[in-house]
Amino acid sequence: MKTTIVAEIGSNWEGSITKAKKIVKECKISGADAVKFQMWRGSDLYSKKHPNWNEIIKAELSFSQARQIKKYSDSLGIEFFCSVFYPEAVEFLDSINVKCFKVASRTCLMKDLYSKETLMKKAETKKLIIVSMGMGGNKNTIKRIFSKNPTIFCYCVSEYPLKLSKINWKDAIKFDGFSDHTLGITAPIIFTILKNQMNAKRIIIEKHVKSKNSIGPDASTSIDTDELKIMINQIRFFEKNNFILRKN
Repeated sequence: MKTTIVAEIGSNWEGSITKAKKIVKECKISGADAVKFQMWRGSDLYSKKHPNWNEIIKAELSFSQARQIKKYSDSLGIEFFCSVFYPEAVEFLDSINVKCFKVASRTCLMKDLYSKETLMKKAETKKLIIVSMGMGGNKNTIKRIFSKNPTIFCYCVSEYPLKLSKINWKDAIKFDGFSDHTLGITAPIIFTILKNQMNAKRIIIEKHVKSKNSIGPDASTSIDTDELKIMINQIRFFEKNNFILRKN
């Protein structure tokens, strides 16, 4: 089973299309299957007094920018999709034919201004939904909303960075995906090995990724694209040689 590797860009594109294209290309070269951005309106989610307010506003992804990045990603053969935090963005992304949507942990709490409307709009697309619930929320409610969508739930602990020792592997392997917030590349590799030994039908790894010298709120807990390449190469090696792991 080939693991789907999603490079979570977050705010690491720093509001620059040039930087966005650079990191998308680097992720493609590293072997990632998809790049994930985030579409928010800062005022919907945060107070203007937030210490990172300027970075939050700078990294707002407009429809025009999303279209450009999607087109560029398509040209490279790497999938583009987003975590989306307001319903109009869902409609727009659906119109440019993204294949799936991510539901972020905070959206599952349904406490942000347009969380519920955004969830319902995603459900209307009938497209694949990838869900993280690291902050909590009612899983049965989320399942009910997406009852007509193919849905993948990711193991996630919303701590930045997350200590490797705090991962509950017995719980983690119950999920088909792993949204990782640890430093380094060890945790995604462990998850992939464990899931392959279970003959998992689908495995998704989501990892925060940056270009070297990136700045901003997400940079300190992100791996760079050289580290991403090492992680992916090791995951592909273990996939190819899974029979050895089972035999031993």
